[in-house]
Amino acid sequence: MSVAPQHLVIAPILLPLVAGALLLFFDDRERLLKATVSILTSVALLAISLLLLRMAHADGEPDKGRVVVYLLGNWPPPFAINLVLDRLSAMMLVLTSLLAIPSLVFSIGRWHRAGPHFHTLFMFLLMGLNGAFLTGDLFNLFVFFEIMLAASYGLMLHSSGTQRVKAGLHYIAINLLSALLFLTGVALIYGTTGTLNMADLAIRIPLVDPGSRIFLETGAAILGVAFLIKAGMWPLSFWLPTTYTAAPAPVAAIFAILSKVGVYVILRLSLLFFVETPDSSPGFGSWLLFVGGMATIAFGTFGVLASQALGRLAGFSVLVSSGTLLATMGLLQVDVTAGALFYLVSSTLTIGAFFLLIELIERGQDSIANVLAVTMEAFGEDGDEEEEEEVVGVSIPGTLAILGISFGACAILLAGLPPLSGFVAKFAMLTAMLNPDGFGQGGTIPQSAWWLVAMLIASGLAALISMSRAGIRAFWAPLEVRVPRVLLIEIAPVVGLLFLTLALTTQAGPVMRYMEATATSLYAPQSYIEGVMEAPRATRPQREQGE
Repeated sequence: MSVAPQHLVIAPILLPLVAGALLLFFDDRERLLKATVSILTSVALLAISLLLLRMAHADGEPDKGRVVVYLLGNWPPPFAINLVLDRLSAMMLVLTSLLAIPSLVFSIGRWHRAGPHFHTLFMFLLMGLNGAFLTGDLFNLFVFFEIMLAASYGLMLHSSGTQRVKAGLHYIAINLLSALLFLTGVALIYGTTGTLNMADLAIRIPLVDPGSRIFLETGAAILGVAFLIKAGMWPLSFWLPTTYTAAPAPVAAIFAILSKVGVYVILRLSLLFFVETPDSSPGFGSWLLFVGGMATIAFGTFGVLASQALGRLAGFSVLVSSGTLLATMGLLQVDVTAGALFYLVSSTLTIGAFFLLIELIERGQDSIANVLAVTMEAFGEDGDEEEEEEVVGVSIPGTLAILGISFGACAILLAGLPPLSGFVAKFAMLTAMLNPDGFGQGGTIPQSAWWLVAMLIASGLAALISMSRAGIRAFWAPLEVRVPRVLLIEIAPVVGLLFLTLALTTQAGPVMRYMEATATSLYAPQSYIEGVMEAPRATRPQREQGE
């Protein structure tokens, strides 16, 4: 019996589930075997994700794309537990795999030996992520959300250390609160509409009785708060910089996409449920997303400027990224959203590479010397020492050169300077925001767009200042030069992620066309709704029916 292409839709969930379960049967001392299975599974996930992306984009209509629905149990919609593949979910699957492979390869250097069941937890985390991107109903979104969080708890507490345990316990507490809010919001929505299928909700929400609409919108607001906590919107983001800083390097790298789960769900549900309804203004809560996003950018920018440690700088950079995405979503403009999707991919890859790079740079640094360097700089006592003659003409070791070049590339990407993908993403967003025809307000640019333009420029300048300052301290003016011991298996993932950002730059045209098609389909969700509600049930082959 031939396997239909639609069966590939469930593979990103089944593969890590089976791999993670099988790894439990092997002793933790079989590290090489476990690492091999994990990496091969991630490579297979990347190959399948690319096939799914091609299925959703190349095989579909240019303006709508192809919506592939997988009905588990072969029940008819909307009763079936369904998985839905479209351009947005396919893009997130590919991004997850692209980030997972370097993180796993990097962990082989040391981190996968620091505690038990690292690879099993990592596989279950991938299962939760992929399931959250593919699911077509709110209940199973909660299920995959909890699987993802449960695995992330174990990974966050991997290894030891007082700071990691303290930050991990805070992380668990805040996410348990988020899960409680999730359940409360889902219960209110189900009690009002009688369904949790996303496509069915899009049909029923405009028909909700005005007297019951307050319960629906309250449930949607509570659900939104749950995912805004995960996305890190201010003031719900107090936990994120400390947590990401304390996490092991490969865990922090894959955590770079966890905050994007919240952004993904808010983008998906807000445009599916509340863009155009007869009883509410277009874009339910869009003004809150814009204001909250702007506040998050401002908070992250101040945090980036104030950060002395590289880990906290990276943690606040995550907030700047999340704030940018939330604020652009609040503008409700197709071209701006397309640029934001490009920025989502670029910033996630960049921050993932930066977290891995920080681990390597800090191996060659003395924390006491760093504190002394900051103090000397603050009091202006760093210019009186005579330069030692033997230092002049000494070539930079190869390790430091590679680390320095990689750090410079991360600085360019985070600041949004040319020629890398960070600049392309910000240029796409700024161009769309400064195009008066895109907002449909009589050829005028709204004041909110001008504020966001100014904030994006300011955040890029802050990133440039902070990264330049950190780079000088790490590579140019250390009190004691130490060459860290860096394995090839550790630097290769960093270079690989940075190479992907270079590929985004060189292929910006095709990638941007994909993002534009994705944004267009999001703002016209009828194809998604029809694809789910009209999904055909599987039929038995004729030969089996004859038997």
